[in-house]
Amino acid sequence: MRLLIVDDSAFMRRIISDMLKDVKEITIVGTARNGKEALEMIPKLNPDVVSLDVEMPIMNGIKTLEIIREKYKIPVIMLSSNTNSEITIEALEKGAFDFIEKPTNINENIEELKNDLASKIIASVLKRKGKEDFKTQQVKKKVIKNNDLQIKAIAIGASTGGPKALVSLIKELPSELGVPIFIVQHMPAGFTTSLASRMDIESKLKVVEASDEMVIEKNVVYLAPGDYHMTVGNKKIRLDKREKINGVRPSVDYLFESAAEVYTNNLLGVILTGMGKDGSTGMKRIKEFNGYTIAQDKESSTIFGMPQSAIKLGVVDEILSLNEISQRIIELLR
Repeated sequence: MRLLIVDDSAFMRRIISDMLKDVKEITIVGTARNGKEALEMIPKLNPDVVSLDVEMPIMNGIKTLEIIREKYKIPVIMLSSNTNSEITIEALEKGAFDFIEKPTNINENIEELKNDLASKIIASVLKRKGKEDFKTQQVKKKVIKNNDLQIKAIAIGASTGGPKALVSLIKELPSELGVPIFIVQHMPAGFTTSLASRMDIESKLKVVEASDEMVIEKNVVYLAPGDYHMTVGNKKIRLDKREKINGVRPSVDYLFESAAEVYTNNLLGVILTGMGKDGSTGMKRIKEFNGYTIAQDKESSTIFGMPQSAIKLGVVDEILSLNEISQRIIELLR
């Protein structure tokens, strides 16, 4: 997999090159100092994927991303500091495959950062080439009568591709939905604040980044803050920094399991696009309490890993496209 690294910092270009030099699946074919240089190099180097700094002189990351996606259709992984979190959310909405947070201290979590970046590079190329190793299992759509299901809360989990999917889903829901929504999106600290703000602007519902002891209200969307697990307690949100689950914090499983115990058969669980298997154990717990579960389909997912994992466990009631999920939520709450 041929990678082009684009960053105005020579130091950062070196860091990324050194991190990935031993990853056998990835070959670094070149580096560029800005978007203009990158666009000149792409036809010559023919990269499979581009890592792109958000903020650069001459041509910034957003403009470069737009041209790459329109002209070359190559997947792009954004590199961003949390001071550029709003621009990063914009980049994800404009088609960036995913992002990683730039290291502030190269001696901290360098192996974790390397694995994160490498996995996203590999996944983006496999997705583009249509080589994801997934076989979709068929799930028959259940006919649910309105009086058979009394939804009192919705829990949603997402990872790669999630920010764009969440904005798209939440903005279709009515202001008087009648229930709270709890969301875990895999993201570093700082970035969830911007995502919550973006969702709030687009949504008819109130969207907030959750805080510890926040009182749960109907018609409010609670987004777990980066680097904190979120659970649902007795009428309140609880946050903590327990060990990572499935290598992530916040964890979808952690949210789903706590919400299932509180709302039992009145919970709707939704698993959206994302790498890995986080959320499948939580979906299983929702089904153990006779809640209802929906997974995003492969066609509309950026990465089908998380939905597929839950489907393979046999704990999904419906597989729907992203556009269908919002409408199905409205139907189930009527």
